[in-house]
Amino acid sequence: MKAQIVLLTFITFVLYSCRPSNNEVTVDLINNPLSADKIGDTSMLPKFQWKEQVHDFGVIVQGERVSYTYTFKNVGKSNLIISSVSASCGCTVTKYDQKPIAPGEEGKIEIVFDSSGRSGIQNKTVTVVANTQPNRVELHFTAEVVKLEN
Repeated sequence: MKAQIVLLTFITFVLYSCRPSNNEVTVDLINNPLSADKIGDTSMLPKFQWKEQVHDFGVIVQGERVSYTYTFKNVGKSNLIISSVSASCGCTVTKYDQKPIAPGEEGKIEIVFDSSGRSGIQNKTVTVVANTQPNRVELHFTAEVVKLEN
């Protein structure tokens, strides 16, 4: 009897945990028409058009926090979905649009660079992963960090 109760409890748990959620997954997120040989029709995919992918903060004082917003337009034919944005070091914080960007709409990725503990020329990378082809895009920024003498 105990074994039947344990088995029934287990089956109930499995069925409950595998039920569909209310979160919608659109075809835009999973549609990848390219094969391993890179052959396929990508005309319906979303596509980034960046205003610029490189930014130079110029000379900044050590300890200063500077920010910049990269802007883009979805020039593709389906919703553009950014799944992650990551910086090459912990000195940079990113913020990006979490909602799908419809064709023709614009989006943005904000970065904040903290120059504390840094000196000299800094070359940093921000990697954007999205449902585009290719699925990774690199944004770059530079800054020359100088220390003020007292």
